[in-house]
Amino acid sequence: MSRKLTENNGAGWAFAAPSILLIGLFIILPFFLAIAFSLTDQRLISPNPTRYVGAENYRDLLGLNVIKLEPETADDGTLARDKDGNLEYPRVRSLTRSDDYPQYRGMREWFRVHAGNTAYVVVARDVVFMRALVNTLIFVAVTAPVQAGLALGLALLINQRLRGVNVFRAVFFMPVVVSIVVVSLLWRFIYDGNDGLLNALLSGLTFGLFQPVDWLGNTHTALGSIIAMSIWQAVGFHMVIWLAGLQTIPPTLYEAAAIEGSSKWQTFRYVTWPGLRNTAVLVLVVITMQAFAVFAQIDVMTKGGPLDSTQTLVFQAVERGYGRQDISGGSTISVVLFVLVLAISLTQRYFTRERN
Repeated sequence: MSRKLTENNGAGWAFAAPSILLIGLFIILPFFLAIAFSLTDQRLISPNPTRYVGAENYRDLLGLNVIKLEPETADDGTLARDKDGNLEYPRVRSLTRSDDYPQYRGMREWFRVHAGNTAYVVVARDVVFMRALVNTLIFVAVTAPVQAGLALGLALLINQRLRGVNVFRAVFFMPVVVSIVVVSLLWRFIYDGNDGLLNALLSGLTFGLFQPVDWLGNTHTALGSIIAMSIWQAVGFHMVIWLAGLQTIPPTLYEAAAIEGSSKWQTFRYVTWPGLRNTAVLVLVVITMQAFAVFAQIDVMTKGGPLDSTQTLVFQAVERGYGRQDISGGSTISVVLFVLVLAISLTQRYFTRERN
């Protein structure tokens, strides 16, 4: 059988050989090199020899702990308070830099939660990575359903037999063919805090009542602004995938639904959506992969700022690997990202099988 496969498909293997070579050279080989580098202290340029450090990079990246703090007491035995009336707690640095608590050594405060007068402080060895991880998960959690829903709505809209519908298809798809770098630069001007188009538009609609906002310079709005831009830029691509799925549904099913007197919602629920299940899985998987790989928007618009509020895993991997010349650190983040994406993909596949 193997001999027949090689003899009868010689031309096919010859055509496929360049692609196989490139995939092996630029995807498979770097993947295994990343795993190997993550177990060392490899630098991009360093006179020191590379050392094997085992799981040390993963411990430095993923190390978390919780510190329980009780409020300090004053000389008279009452709870100490600052000038604003808030309870005073011991400084976290006094524990993370103390030889009496080696388990907290080198950690920094990530966030804290109060339960009564007790404060539970979550400390991390790499706070920036943890912020990047949370930002990436937020980006995926918001982008995937919103982008898929908007794309489906547009696909249903342009699937109608209307005059000039091809013009609308081209308009909705146009942002996809424009470079993401160009789109990011354009939206950076739109989000400008002084003379940006968005501020001018909102101010005009509210007759001057809206106060200008520095959308990319505010920690509360920067990530949301990038998410909105990313959804707008790629929604046309997924619209085309939904449209292809809609056109595979037999028209006879719609005719039968019309004869039975089904409403538009009933037709969508019992005819359109069941016919789009496989398409829905494809769209969600593609959006999820693209969302985890977000980089260009961050690099062009915010560089991970302000105050690390737009850091993402891919941006962190590139920044550490090339910006700081820490190949081992960037490789470790890449491996963690791969494991995370693999786990989510397997989870999606499991729930898809359960529903089917």
